[in-house]
Amino acid sequence: MIRLSSCLCALLLATFAAAAPAASDSASSVPASISSEHPSSTVKPTGTTTGSTVPASETVPLIPLDPNFPLWNESTTVKPDAIRGSLGAHVLGPTNEPIDKQNPDFLAPPTTDHGSLPNAKWPFSLSHNRLQTGGWARQENTGVMPIAEQMSSVNMRLEPGAVRELHWHKTAEWAYVLKGTTQIAATDPNGRNYVANVEPGDLWYFPAGTPHSLQATGDNPEGSEFILVFDVGDFSEDSTFLLTDWLAHVPVEVLAKNFQVDPEAFKTVPAEELYIFPANPPQTEDAPKSPQGTVENPFSFPFSKVKETQLEGGSVKVVDSTTFKISKTIAAAEVTVEPGAMRELHWHPTQDEWSFFLSGNARVTIFAAQSNARTFDYQAGDIGYVPGAMGHYVENTGNTTLRFLEIFRDDVFQDVSLNQWLALTPPELVKAHLGFSDEVISKLTKKKKTVVGPA
Repeated sequence: MIRLSSCLCALLLATFAAAAPAASDSASSVPASISSEHPSSTVKPTGTTTGSTVPASETVPLIPLDPNFPLWNESTTVKPDAIRGSLGAHVLGPTNEPIDKQNPDFLAPPTTDHGSLPNAKWPFSLSHNRLQTGGWARQENTGVMPIAEQMSSVNMRLEPGAVRELHWHKTAEWAYVLKGTTQIAATDPNGRNYVANVEPGDLWYFPAGTPHSLQATGDNPEGSEFILVFDVGDFSEDSTFLLTDWLAHVPVEVLAKNFQVDPEAFKTVPAEELYIFPANPPQTEDAPKSPQGTVENPFSFPFSKVKETQLEGGSVKVVDSTTFKISKTIAAAEVTVEPGAMRELHWHPTQDEWSFFLSGNARVTIFAAQSNARTFDYQAGDIGYVPGAMGHYVENTGNTTLRFLEIFRDDVFQDVSLNQWLALTPPELVKAHLGFSDEVISKLTKKKKTVVGPA
């Protein structure tokens, strides 16, 4: 009978023999897929120089060079369908063609889109409108756009003379005037007041808790319209502190004691809030004289008179607390992009970007890391949102000038240019990542382009 110990010895010897390396050239250990594709490739010992490192192209696949243009737009006769190249299939059910035409990259996204990203588009046209005698207001917040956690907005219209009644907010209010002239009036906690007429393209800003009012002047027969931006995502215009609402909920004898007048003085106070109401246009821009003086830093800023920086494919001008000193929580840029040009690939270090498209057509792809990317199409009147640090671009996909606002909850404007970053990185390191030639490396720019022209 064979002894058990003899069997164990034989088994161990067989195991060691199978594990021993073959006595052959080291190239034979290279996978067949690599050695057949790159005959000269050899396995390098650990600790070799950079020049002998395996190129990135041999470790992962390369990106395809197939174009990913939008497949249609509002003016083309192409019928929208859920097909891009060999991918997708015809839509068989009912569709909303006007929406599909405005959003080609929703129905037939570029093949570079991947993973998931919350919706980053909201048209004001989808916001519920509050109609009042003298004007209207509609808002956007996390209730309709959950991704927009840091900022929210209101689009408001006032007929000539109409007033957005005296009020204040828990949050700061930043505004951009779209049409007409709006007179603002405010008083700070130190009793210093301010009155100014704010024209199209100009701004105002009220710190949180600052009481103020808004009134359309008679300069424009249509009155005024403006965009309000608040430095929180869940702001609601319906939760504003209103003068008439407060007085209607204070016992009249308390009002009399506070103002040291007879209770009869309050018989004309509305029992409900006015919110927006008609009135005669203001006749003067002069503020009542305050013994405390006027505010140290104006609540308005003539942004329309700031000279824009002309760029290769458009223009840009920036406003933040370095120029509009009172605006401590909101910074902004107004950007124009000519047809075929684009706001370059970039990101903002820590700030979310709230965008408002004033004119033209745009396409934006947001890169959210971990292979998540999604493309959105925008038209005039749309709101866009990019969370902080996420890479993106803004491309003009129309035939007219694209103009939009970039707004941030910060005291200064900041962005990081992909092109500039690569240009200021050691070139051998860039080559190791991307395989760029010396010619491509030489075309990287060490100064931000901000907007680049057509390729």
